[in-house]
Amino acid sequence: MQRRLFVTLAAVAALVSTPALAADQIKIAHIHSKSGPLEAYAKQTQTGLMMGLNYATDGSMEVAGKKIVVIEKDDQGKPDLGRSLLASAYADDKVDLAIGPTSSGVALAMLPVAEEYKKILLVEPAVADSITGDKWNRYIFRTGRNSSQDAISNAVALDGDNTSIATLAQDYAFGRDGVSAFKSAIKKAKVVHEEYLPADTTDFTAGAQRLIDALKDEPGRKVIFIIWAGAGNPFKIADLGLDRYNIEIATGGNILPAMAAYKNFPGMEGATYYYYEIPKNPMNDYMVEQHQKEYGTPPDFFTAGGFAAASAIVTALKKTEGDTDTRKLIKTMEGMSFDTPKGKMTFREQDHQAMQSMYHFKIKVDPDVAWGIPELVHEITPDEMDIPIQNGR
Repeated sequence: MQRRLFVTLAAVAALVSTPALAADQIKIAHIHSKSGPLEAYAKQTQTGLMMGLNYATDGSMEVAGKKIVVIEKDDQGKPDLGRSLLASAYADDKVDLAIGPTSSGVALAMLPVAEEYKKILLVEPAVADSITGDKWNRYIFRTGRNSSQDAISNAVALDGDNTSIATLAQDYAFGRDGVSAFKSAIKKAKVVHEEYLPADTTDFTAGAQRLIDALKDEPGRKVIFIIWAGAGNPFKIADLGLDRYNIEIATGGNILPAMAAYKNFPGMEGATYYYYEIPKNPMNDYMVEQHQKEYGTPPDFFTAGGFAAASAIVTALKKTEGDTDTRKLIKTMEGMSFDTPKGKMTFREQDHQAMQSMYHFKIKVDPDVAWGIPELVHEITPDEMDIPIQNGR
């Protein structure tokens, strides 16, 4: 009888201790493109996320006595897979919230899943406007910049009288949303042509010829504005005789390997989300120093994004004293400001998009640096950008 009682009590103790153990954890799913064309971006985001969590928790990886556990999942850049992985993370892994993905197409497939499970999805770094626009729901927050922030900041850099612009972009949500936002932001220049090519394009000859034909007879300044991510090198179009027609190339920022191509365009202007030498604040100083120490290289474009996502999550969890109840987190995060390597960001209440600075740059070439250096011309602060609210809220 005593033995049976001991076994029964042990079983009860096990049942009680399991939830207690789970209650001592904050589980976060990071769903990103660990493989596929955006692999480099995803790797940087993951590095920044873990570095940021470590920084924000003073090295403890805990908030309010609860251990932060990050579960990585690879969506391979496939929308259907991303959707199923997020559902599995919420339902099977019992995560408290999720971060990601890398691709805008994957993000759009994931948004309804967050709404179905009533759990937060913090979008980083997918860019398409529609994520916090017409496809948005209240469970979506985004630390990554959106297409409008990219576009309006680049419009600040390129817009001017007597200027004709043609756009070259990838034919999916990232490219089309970016061009749409860019056109809306242009006030003085005129956009004379839009060229959309498949995301895996390697031969840009035909597209380049259409761009040249659209611009060559225009008076004044002539610019091809490029919106491109991942594989392929659209800057090859410069080899097809643009200089014969005084046609310039312009683009936004990118990861350092991609910016090697910028060395061919000294003086090229644009606007970027991040470059490690531009922001001046303690968090960026830490990230640059630690990344250099651990990897032997400076942090890159998407490293800053992962770090910002970590800062946002820990800031919110500290305010809720570790409570992961979704309703409390949403209430806390709406209108919340938090520090990032770029400086302060604030989640806009209406669409949960992080309002943030962007940087107008001009490319400087240093023979000892492997990429074109985006020298700061002007920090474009959030109040200088009229970022539209597109979800009707």
